Amino acid sequence: MTPAGYSVSFATIGALVRRARNELIRVPGAAIPGVLAPTIFFLGITAVFGHLTLLPGFTTNTYQSFLIPLSLLQGAGFTGAATGVNLARDIEQGWFDRLLAAPVSRWSLLAGMVSSAALRSLIPATALLTVGFALGVHWPGVAGLLLALVLVMGMGVVAACWGTMLALRFRSQSAAPLMQAGMFILILTTTAYAPIALLTGWLHTVAEINPVTKILEAARQGFVGGLSWANTWPGLLALAGLVALLGALSLRQMYRFTDE
Repeated sequence: MTPAGYSVSFATIGALVRRARNELIRVPGAAIPGVLAPTIFFLGITAVFGHLTLLPGFTTNTYQSFLIPLSLLQGAGFTGAATGVNLARDIEQGWFDRLLAAPVSRWSLLAGMVSSAALRSLIPATALLTVGFALGVHWPGVAGLLLALVLVMGMGVVAACWGTMLALRFRSQSAAPLMQAGMFILILTTTAYAPIALLTGWLHTVAEINPVTKILEAARQGFVGGLSWANTWPGLLALAGLVALLGALSLRQMYRFTDE
């Protein structure tokens, strides 16, 4: 691709990010579900299961600190999946056909959508961290907080790729429950409620092979214990793998969109 082509592609990405921002400004209520759902989950679970930290095997005496990274990833998952719902709406209304007719690359269209999801995932993260710190969540340090936010944004990209792939496949907002449920299940079948040593049966097996477990553990280390590269690189690698896989599937579905 020529420099001029890259310039047009990056301009397209910026335009799609601004469009998503403008939608949020005009309809701020659209961000409420992605904020409320993980916040209510965080408050409810910590209230009910807060004494699990008394079990041998927990490395923290504050269940809020153990659970907050999970809620951060949940917020990113809900927000990213909403990108797929919005795309399905644009497909139904015919607006997406105009984008495909424009002289821009398909990858720049996908990159613009998922980039906006990554940025929007910081909204529920900010709300959750505010509530969490008010309730006594351990301060992870600047490095730990930045790492957690990077992983949250990455999880927003993963969820956006998943939602985008389904939107391009089904071309209807009726696929929204599948977009949300897919991310919900992927995130919860990890070390969501307890360390892996305390999990038993099928949940222990699934948590071991679920790549999101590595992402969650990398995000959690700043809140529970200290940072280490040994616990960071597996999470970054798992995140990169999910982005590459789902991004490739989404891009493939976008190319097939006009052929079907």
